[in-house]
Amino acid sequence: MTVLAPPVPRRLVLADRVLPRSVAVDVVLIVAGAALVGVFAQLYVPLWPVPVTGQTLAVLLVGSALGAVRGGLALTAYAALGAAGLPWFSEASSGWGVLAGPTGGYIIGFIVSAALTGWLAERTWDRTLWKALACCGAGTLATFAIGLPWLAVFLGSVGAPNDLASVLAAGFTPFIIGGVIKTAIAAILLPLAWKAAGRLPSRAE
Repeated sequence: MTVLAPPVPRRLVLADRVLPRSVAVDVVLIVAGAALVGVFAQLYVPLWPVPVTGQTLAVLLVGSALGAVRGGLALTAYAALGAAGLPWFSEASSGWGVLAGPTGGYIIGFIVSAALTGWLAERTWDRTLWKALACCGAGTLATFAIGLPWLAVFLGSVGAPNDLASVLAAGFTPFIIGGVIKTAIAAILLPLAWKAAGRLPSRAE
């Protein structure tokens, strides 16, 4: 006699709490997530080699709200469409040259960040302040984990110093305060959004 295991319940994220799940809705959410990051990319302070932007905040919100797969796909679409010519990288830039440049690693890191925060959100890490701080902090660090080595390679390719201290000074230290602020904002907004969503008619988990 074969005993069938009970089906594993689908892990709900914020988008699933608010909207019905369908392929059409998923596509809209992925496109909307990519567009949100593109909008926040235009909130920037120009610095060389890496500008300060609002993208990180948008990435954390998109990943947590959409979950690992849709969040990762949204940021993949953002990177791919921007490389193809859509001017929604920072400073309304676009093209493969941006990905090959000093910020390319951060853009690729956004994909990992969104997938990671989405994976944690699927495990309810976005529903209380302290867990949301850990979730968003992990997502922020994931961006740097890819962005900094990429930046080191770029700096070396143009003859600029690319030792550890130089790379951190160029691509990490100027962003610490902003990163902490954006992480905190996301960690505050996500539990509040869940509380607001809790007032909506219940959806089976």
